[in-house]
Amino acid sequence: MKLKAMIFSLAFIFLANVASAFTIKYYNKDSKNHTMEVKSNGSTQKVEFRSSTSGSTSIQTSASEVEIKTSCGWVKVKDGAKVTVKDGCITVE
Repeated sequence: MKLKAMIFSLAFIFLANVASAFTIKYYNKDSKNHTMEVKSNGSTQKVEFRSSTSGSTSIQTSASEVEIKTSCGWVKVKDGAKVTVKDGCITVE
C-alpha cells in the first residue's frame, strides 16, 4: 500500500512539472493585437498580445526561458517577466 501511494505521489509531481505554464505579464501599447511565434524546448507555439491593454499570457512549457519572434527580431523572456509591446517589438522590464 505504501509503495502504491509513493508511486502515485511521484507520478503527480512529474505531471505537475510537465504541465506547468510559463507566464508573461504584458502591456501592449499598440492599437492592434500581435500574434508572435514562441520557441521553447525545441518546439514552437503562438502567443497573442491583445491591443491597448495589460494582461498576462501563458505558454505551456517546462522551460524557464523562451524566445519570442517579434518584428524587431528574437527576444529572450524569462518566466514571470513583465514586457512592453510597442510597434510590434518587445522590451523586457
